[in-house]
Amino acid sequence: MAWKDVFSYVRAVAANKGITQGGHHADAAAPMGARIGSVVQLQCSPIIRAQAGGSLIATPSAADTRILAVSQIRLEPHTELYRLYLDKGDDDAKEKFLQVFCGDDGKVAEVLYCTQLARVIPETADDQDAYTGAAGHGLGDPGYTLWREQLADMLDAATLDTVFGALDRVDYTRDAGAPDAQFVKPFEGRETRIDDAAGVHGLRQQMYFMPYVRTLADGGREYLLITTEIVESVDGDTDRRGIHVDFVIGVPVEQERIVIQ
Repeated sequence: MAWKDVFSYVRAVAANKGITQGGHHADAAAPMGARIGSVVQLQCSPIIRAQAGGSLIATPSAADTRILAVSQIRLEPHTELYRLYLDKGDDDAKEKFLQVFCGDDGKVAEVLYCTQLARVIPETADDQDAYTGAAGHGLGDPGYTLWREQLADMLDAATLDTVFGALDRVDYTRDAGAPDAQFVKPFEGRETRIDDAAGVHGLRQQMYFMPYVRTLADGGREYLLITTEIVESVDGDTDRRGIHVDFVIGVPVEQERIVIQ
């Protein structure tokens, strides 16, 4: 796949809404006591520190204080994630969310603060095969590279200098499978997102997911989460379908720095 050219396909696609399945309300079982409408207090020092180290993470805005949607992601074989959305990406905005991973004991093991970098529409069958791993390459390759020229129209000059310095690229390493494997099949699963506590609005989508990671200048980690999403239903309407690929930046945030009320 022509990874270097991927951002030529970037388009602004508004986030959809949909209904949960079987009457189950995802926010009833969300971790950290989170519910739709909960107020979030997030200490920004890990995010500011990551930015100073060259991260592409975006700073929370003053409006990012309330959980607008909650989703549950089930990935094969036995991985479960939650996403607590502070911005759903409506009206051409970028998604922002807390991604929470719980261990087998049900306790929170990791929290990432995540901001959407770009959304890509795979326009050909070959692109779709690469983004789902069906081609045996693409999503699941050992590494992924972001190029300065790809982001020149998306970031200001000062941010570009902080991220890239004198280089023209930043390289990420696949954070799954054996390090020497030439290809690892992406994680596959489904996301069920609800946008209101009654479960009237939301979406359900199939996902192909692969995390990549790099070390920042200060020694911290920055994740590049690449997810192909095939929308199956929106507000329970199975005719509202679509496919896109989200590129999301995530940085770890200690649970103690997050208060949800």
